[in-house]
Amino acid sequence: MLATLLLTLLVTGCVTTTDSRFSREADQQEALDNYVKLATAYIGQGNLERARHHLDRALKLDSDDPGARAAMGLVYNAEGEPELAERNFKQAISEDPGYTRARVYYGAFLFGQNRMEDARDQFRAASRDTGYQDRGSVFFNLGMTQERLGELEAAATSYRRAVELTRGDARSLLALSRVSVETGDYDDAARYYSRLISLMQRNQRLVHSPESLLTGIRIARFYSDENQEASLALQLRNKFPESVEYQQYKVLISNGN
Repeated sequence: MLATLLLTLLVTGCVTTTDSRFSREADQQEALDNYVKLATAYIGQGNLERARHHLDRALKLDSDDPGARAAMGLVYNAEGEPELAERNFKQAISEDPGYTRARVYYGAFLFGQNRMEDARDQFRAASRDTGYQDRGSVFFNLGMTQERLGELEAAATSYRRAVELTRGDARSLLALSRVSVETGDYDDAARYYSRLISLMQRNQRLVHSPESLLTGIRIARFYSDENQEASLALQLRNKFPESVEYQQYKVLISNGN
């Protein structure tokens, strides 16, 4: 009986100690995650001082935490410290190669540095994470890098996935319409552009940009829809006379294309 009682006490003591340790670790991780969330929110507001304050606290808890390192990369980039920003992005990915948010941040950083091939590789890796919450944006970003690299067919494929995953948001529909025009796939271009126009008619906050007007003009010209072309061209001239797209339109009609 004494042996049984001692064994029971030992087992109970071990379980209590283990539970306590796990509880402390869980509390620390929760605190760390909250610091990173707060810092990210402050970064979005442009309040880098408050963001850094919370990230410093997070890194005191765990200097290798990938979320804190990735967010610190954003802070350094906003402060005009690209080398420190890249070092933090790389450390975040090194600590957890499956931390997709770090790859998205790093890809955006590389895009801003005009390192398109490196950006494409990061976005491509991020796009494989089927559980990532904002996967549609990842494919949109991947499409942008591929388009900048002249990989138009690949860009169209990425934009198409973005359209599917976002259920047809305006920027993805426009990008896919534009690239389809560039690749000569006017049927696809017209179909997705029609979806864009329908979306704009349902949402009054969505208005034409110079890019959307020029894309519509090029589609209308291909199908010899003179009324549609004239309507869009008038809007482009009246609303955006100084835009690059209006200059491109003038070249378009002067060449008879």
